[in-house]
Amino acid sequence: MNTHQHDTGTAWLAKGGLRPTRQRVTLASLLIGDGQHRHVTAESLFDAAKAQGEAVSLATVYNTLRAFCDVGLVQEVTVDGSKSYFDTNTHDHPHFYWEDDGRLTDAPSDQLVIAQVPDAPDGAEIASVDVVIRLRRKT
Repeated sequence: MNTHQHDTGTAWLAKGGLRPTRQRVTLASLLIGDGQHRHVTAESLFDAAKAQGEAVSLATVYNTLRAFCDVGLVQEVTVDGSKSYFDTNTHDHPHFYWEDDGRLTDAPSDQLVIAQVPDAPDGAEIASVDVVIRLRRKT
């Protein structure tokens, strides 16, 4: 990891008010060090860290991603009720889920129109609306 990526990761953590531990800086740098948004699973981020020779456990990656979610640095997008992706783009936007590859990508926000959502039940409020458009290759 180069110095720029390290500094970018450290500054990003500061935005969330998180202490820049070595493992957090490593994972933050892998996520946003090059300035590009990413959709990762805990497993794919763990593999990326391992490929760079970083000593970090999968449990630590999960816990760190949860901490990033809690402070609003990433958002969690759940697919199939069990598979979670973590998105560094925290603005509201729809996603494409590519079933053939198990990949999540951004969908064009300007093409999505939601005219109305159901009223929340009494005593509840809508926290967010997630739109995941499932795709498969034509045969």
